[in-house]
Amino acid sequence: MKSDGHLGRCDPKGRVCDASNVILTAVSHNLRRVIAWLRDLLTSILIILWQAGVRSQALKPPS
Repeated sequence: MKSDGHLGRCDPKGRVCDASNVILTAVSHNLRRVIAWLRDLLTSILIILWQAGVRSQALKPPS
C-alpha cells in the first residue's frame, strides 16, 4: 500500500511514527476508493441523463 499511495519512508523512528504511517496509509487508500466510487456513480448518472435527453429529442415532432 505504501508504494501505491506514493508514501515515502518514515524518517522519525518509533512506535508513534509507525502507527501514524499505518493510519495515514489506510485513510489515503480508502479515500481513493471512495473517490473512484463517486466518479463511477457520477458517470452513470450523466449517461442516464444524456440518454434521457436524446430520447426526448427523438420524440419531439419536427417544427
